[in-house]
Amino acid sequence: MASQKLVKAVDALSALAHEGRLSIFRLLVRAGGGGMAAGEIARKLDMLPNTLSANLSVLSGAGLISSRRDGRSVIYSADYERMTGLLSFLMEDCCNGDAAICAPLAAIASRAACC
Repeated sequence: MASQKLVKAVDALSALAHEGRLSIFRLLVRAGGGGMAAGEIARKLDMLPNTLSANLSVLSGAGLISSRRDGRSVIYSADYERMTGLLSFLMEDCCNGDAAICAPLAAIASRAACC
């Protein structure tokens, strides 16, 4: 039986395995904790509203994004805790401790930690 971590990772990776959804997620990661209104996401990515809605639903179902209402707008934000969990899961047993393989990954993680 698959572990809960494995099932969550598969759900998240499946949601991200689509060009449009990956673009939305990366945009929301860059947007920071304040998030971004659905209309702004659609404009920035030149995405039709119904396509955006379907993609947001998949990302939300995978736990990668959250939403909140702000007046008439719906603001979407990346779930950084979920993203961290996914990245941690992927690197949990990194390279069996082989520094030659892990060093470039550690450098990427270090650069990302600046924010």
